Amino acid sequence: MQSPLFSYTEQQSQDRYIVQNPQLLRVSLTGQDDILARKGAMVAYQGLVDFDGEYQSNGQRRARANTGEGLDLMRCSGQGTVYFANLAQYIHVVDVDQEGMTVDSAYVLALDSTLHTEVIAVDSQYGISGSGKYQLNISGRGKVALMTSGQPLMMQVTPDKYVNVDADAIVAWSSALRVQMQSQTHSSGVRRRRGNTGEGWELSFLGQGFALVQPSEVMPPQGAQIGEGLRAQYGIGQQGAHAQNQNNAWS
Repeated sequence: MQSPLFSYTEQQSQDRYIVQNPQLLRVSLTGQDDILARKGAMVAYQGLVDFDGEYQSNGQRRARANTGEGLDLMRCSGQGTVYFANLAQYIHVVDVDQEGMTVDSAYVLALDSTLHTEVIAVDSQYGISGSGKYQLNISGRGKVALMTSGQPLMMQVTPDKYVNVDADAIVAWSSALRVQMQSQTHSSGVRRRRGNTGEGWELSFLGQGFALVQPSEVMPPQGAQIGEGLRAQYGIGQQGAHAQNQNNAWS
């Protein structure tokens, strides 16, 4: 049997995390350090690998219930090779060091089990209760695999060049950056999207570091089920577009 399909073979490498292709992640397990991955993200594996639900502490469960931010993870252990993917999104592997990284948990595909995660709040410039944004801070040393809808843009933030990013397009940023949520509204109606531009809340970054932006303001719904129809297809479901969720909060 012959076909161009047979050219899509496994990547040969000694590295633990390998981007098999732009939308598929390959992780090697040696029996020593486990991998935490998004539930249901495994698409194939080889070897003796166990998959188990990851325990959540009472604090993690409370944070998830109160903020909607957190990770639904499974623990992958054993010896072998595991392939991960989610809705054919683009995958990027990041080395986390002592500086730390802040992410939107919707864009995390997998991470080393040695890393620490904590929910943090980003405040609104207006001080309105509920108008801020919650994110996930990742600290320690290890690797994180992030997902984006399309090829992302990495923006450098310096003390003399701050960056503003749409709150629905931001994926991750350096934890050392100073961050504030804001809207360019110039009237008293700060609860409404400004004018008829379609633009709304932004995150303003100052300091020294990076901000990772995706070319989309709509996140495909996590765990979309067949038969959910157009609402799931276009990210307007319960866990779909962040902008839709923000609008619902004001209604």
